[in-house]
Amino acid sequence: MFKTKALFGVLLVALLSGCTEGTVEGRWYTQVQIEHGKTVFEENCASCHGTEAQGSFNWRKRLEDGTYPPPPLNGTGHAWHHPFDMLMGTIAQGGAPMGGQMPAFGDVLSKDDQKAAIAFFQSKWDKRIYDAWSERSGL
Repeated sequence: MFKTKALFGVLLVALLSGCTEGTVEGRWYTQVQIEHGKTVFEENCASCHGTEAQGSFNWRKRLEDGTYPPPPLNGTGHAWHHPFDMLMGTIAQGGAPMGGQMPAFGDVLSKDDQKAAIAFFQSKWDKRIYDAWSERSGL
């Protein structure tokens, strides 16, 4: 049952994103999205989240202003706890609702750019983390 649900979710996101061919095995995104996402990430996200999506050193410790530093997005933090829609919402609306400082990118990045950024950092997740994300909430 789970495998059918996961496969349906992967196919649904692929259809919604317009990328039905060439998806990375077991994932919702394509290699082209990863490559585009790398550029989007480097230009918009890496200055805070790091070039390899590794996040800040003490990302779990509040700053003096009460906000949190940028977390890792490479699978070593908590990004995998969040469903796809929440990841998209955080990119679009920024991190303030979650206690962070991340600016909103909804007016800066297209939906395709936002999806590509997610594809890039999720490509850094090992199979165990990606599968846990899919089982937990994923798509």
